[in-house]
Amino acid sequence: MGSIIMPKQEPKQVLVTGVGGQLGHSIQDRANQYPLFDFVFVDHTEFDLADPNAISTYLADKAFDYILNCAAYTAVDKAESELSLVDQVNHLAVKQLAEWAQAKDAYLVHISTDYVFDGCHYQPYTESHPTDAINAYGLSKLNSEKAVVASLANAAVIRTSWVYSEYGNNFVKTMLRLGSERDQLNIIFDQIGSPTYAGDLADAMLSLISQHHQGLYSHEGCEFFHYSNEGVCSWYDFAKAIFELSDISCDAQPIETKDYPTPAKRPHFSLLNKAKIRQTLNVKVPYWKDSLALCLANLQENSHG
Repeated sequence: MGSIIMPKQEPKQVLVTGVGGQLGHSIQDRANQYPLFDFVFVDHTEFDLADPNAISTYLADKAFDYILNCAAYTAVDKAESELSLVDQVNHLAVKQLAEWAQAKDAYLVHISTDYVFDGCHYQPYTESHPTDAINAYGLSKLNSEKAVVASLANAAVIRTSWVYSEYGNNFVKTMLRLGSERDQLNIIFDQIGSPTYAGDLADAMLSLISQHHQGLYSHEGCEFFHYSNEGVCSWYDFAKAIFELSDISCDAQPIETKDYPTPAKRPHFSLLNKAKIRQTLNVKVPYWKDSLALCLANLQENSHG
């Protein structure tokens, strides 16, 4: 009896926005591990979320099976004085993407934030907890979530927090720089959450679309997930760990939020409960210090490369 030849499956087309940022870059690093997908990576020069016409022009003749929206306006303090820009990039552009995804039967994965919560709760936030953003950035992200739900697109919204990586500007790289320049730094200790290594979040997103593509996971409409690294810390704890793991002798001093006023209010407690994403998608949620050590090792290696 002759062998059965299965037709070769065409790879699914995946658009990844924001490749110049931490998360987009981290997905690009891992793309070759996913042969079932053809990835198209775009940054703001090719796909400008600040320009509605640029978005519609780019998408007009395209066909994608998945969209991973990693692009965002993330300057939290600056957002307070750039309200229309942050609303366009973080909310209206996402509405446009979600409506396109719904019309084209594409699956959208959109990244949101712990800043959709007010920080007055003292248990890890679940996906169903009432939202109440307390700054312009958080409000723009909350409006983006509502737009995705209203679009009726099949989508996943993943809320994350305190993202850092080997790329771009982030808290880890700022602490490495300032810690080696100064003998002492004042770091806020009364804002509590958990850092997220962009590489781990990228793995979770790629696992989600892989399982969706293979029929191992499906749902109608919009599903919410929380993903940050496991464990809990303050910015002060985070800075102390960065210094210890990097053998930096800078003296970190704990201060309160009120001693370091910023244009945007921050939630005091924004720890995310990750039980749902672990149980639904069986994804790994590494401990924050383990992922921090990995990122610092990569940065060290790259600096010698």
